[in-house]
Amino acid sequence: MTDNAPDRSAAPTQRPAKRRFAGTHTQIRSALTFYKITSYITGIMLLLLCAEMVLRYGFNLFLFAGATNTLTGETFALGLAQAEPSVIEGMNLSIAVLVAHGWLYVLYLIADFRLWSLMRWPFTRLVLIALGGVIPFLSFIMERRVHREVEQELTAHPEAAKRY
Repeated sequence: MTDNAPDRSAAPTQRPAKRRFAGTHTQIRSALTFYKITSYITGIMLLLLCAEMVLRYGFNLFLFAGATNTLTGETFALGLAQAEPSVIEGMNLSIAVLVAHGWLYVLYLIADFRLWSLMRWPFTRLVLIALGGVIPFLSFIMERRVHREVEQELTAHPEAAKRY
């Protein structure tokens, strides 16, 4: 045969796999910032919730604001007291912490879902990140890990920056 024919026995050159994001780098960085903020807020609220649970179930104490102690007649701006029979008026801040953490966790899940869908990660990653708002201190650990991984993937795949 001729020497001009290409050699088909040689292995084809491997190109790195192209990463396909569901958004632009700007959209992903925006989602990452939103996730970071909600992660820290949810982590702090979860720690407050844990402290509130220890006070409530360990010592039968609630945190009140602007209440009056019926046993002593003393009014206080902010303080711990036994439950219903000994305190009137005021706001039960223990309940407020419960409600606030619940709604902030929903916001955290929205941020988690947004970042997960833009990065096109597997479903198990969504569940793992969602656990950050339920297990104390895990939201801080997961935020660092997720932030590092997103930045590494965006740096490794600059070709995915333009979508439109």
